[in-house]
Amino acid sequence: MTQQQEQRRTFLKQTAGAAAATGLLGVWPRAFAQGPGEGAGKAMGQLSMVEMSRRLAAGSLSSSQLVEEALAAIQNPAGEGARTFIRVHADSARAAAAQLDTERKSGRAAASPIAGIPISLKDLFDEAGITTLGGSTVLAGQPPAARDALVVERLRRAGAIIIGRTNTVEFAYTGLGINPNYGTPKNVYDRATGRIPGGSTSGGAISVADGMAAGAIGTDTGGSLRIPAALNGLVGFKPTQRRIPLDGVMPLSTSFDSAGPMAWTVEDCALLDSVLAAELPRPLRVLPLRGLRFAVPKTFFQDDLSPPVAAAFASALAKLSAAGATVTELPMAEFAKAPTINPRGMITAAEAFAWHRDFIKSAAAKYDPRVLARIKTGETITAPDYLQLQALRRQFIRSINTAAAGYDAMLMPTTPDIAPPIAEVLKDDDTYYRINARMLRNPSVVNLFDGCALSVPCHDVGTAPVGLMVAGIGNTDHRLLAVGAAVEAVVTPRRALSS
Repeated sequence: MTQQQEQRRTFLKQTAGAAAATGLLGVWPRAFAQGPGEGAGKAMGQLSMVEMSRRLAAGSLSSSQLVEEALAAIQNPAGEGARTFIRVHADSARAAAAQLDTERKSGRAAASPIAGIPISLKDLFDEAGITTLGGSTVLAGQPPAARDALVVERLRRAGAIIIGRTNTVEFAYTGLGINPNYGTPKNVYDRATGRIPGGSTSGGAISVADGMAAGAIGTDTGGSLRIPAALNGLVGFKPTQRRIPLDGVMPLSTSFDSAGPMAWTVEDCALLDSVLAAELPRPLRVLPLRGLRFAVPKTFFQDDLSPPVAAAFASALAKLSAAGATVTELPMAEFAKAPTINPRGMITAAEAFAWHRDFIKSAAAKYDPRVLARIKTGETITAPDYLQLQALRRQFIRSINTAAAGYDAMLMPTTPDIAPPIAEVLKDDDTYYRINARMLRNPSVVNLFDGCALSVPCHDVGTAPVGLMVAGIGNTDHRLLAVGAAVEAVVTPRRALSS
């Protein structure tokens, strides 16, 4: 057995203990309380990926069972599968699961802890032989990808089963999740009303929330992983941009694009992140809350919060203080400059227009008009203006790095509002753009200062989901994940699991 195989086997043995140590026993009370062979009912949507991995290794769960459960959820006519997935890989997923089950029974070591677990993929990542559509019809008929995106290659090598390609805002260009081409999947909360899923990784969030996938891979240019995570009671992780390669990923803004995971727990996100970053998997390091120092910026992030978000945020801070963390509200006036760094999304629009320019010339009528309008604002941005904004951004990054020094993380609400009804968002263009700007307001700042951030649920059980953003400066990802797991154990509500 090679050293790498031994490390993987050790990881699989440690996952159950690591889950309890990070406090996830409180998040998944029934799932983690059961041992191998117990709770033989539904696994998707009930077990974390870490627990799935442990049971797969123990032989009390099969990859084929997970795949069939995921496909059943996708195909449920009463569910959101038709609006969540643009393409489902049913045949290849079944074949991969059967092969992995056979290999496990023969005693062959799994390639990684995520081997045999269904994962959804945002429709921005290339898969060989498939045309990447970006949630649009504009690119229909374009040549298929010649090879997988690099992160998709890494997922396959790790044994992940790609269950399908998830819906997204067209070309990932809003934070709402609205898609007139393939439909808009409804938020997991208040299905009767029909609320936005958040975007742009809308399908990814609903695929996890509804048990169609155990984890989702998406992108985050201004909050596109963290917004839908916050609005659906999930964990979303935006890594430092340069840690995860974007080769074979459809761009929106090369200055701000990043790729990362969404899942039920911080530990699951850390597990997926290690695969995306081509790092050896390891149990998430446990940090005690007592002694951790959190900065809470009073400038910008807390302006005009809706009552449910304000209440959940205040409650989360109080819980962290009671658990022994040092929570300090600070002016952090440096953040007041955030709106001037990328005003009206000028950097994003300029970079998006450069990529879309030829398609707009030939197929403008096929674009979602609201997305097209945002892209076309980049047509008028001059090179001197663009370069000046990039220089301002470099200064902003330096100022935030200095202001955040000495703290383990910064805390702020992920979004200022809970998910509004889809009908309200679509009432008129002014309402659409106003709500979109509010959803993007807080999380996009982390992309501006080139940081990393988690959104973890912090609402009360039975109420609308609210996200707490745990943010750090660039290249502090591993530390941030460890801090985030400690925060999650205190503020995240216990899930009500069905039998």
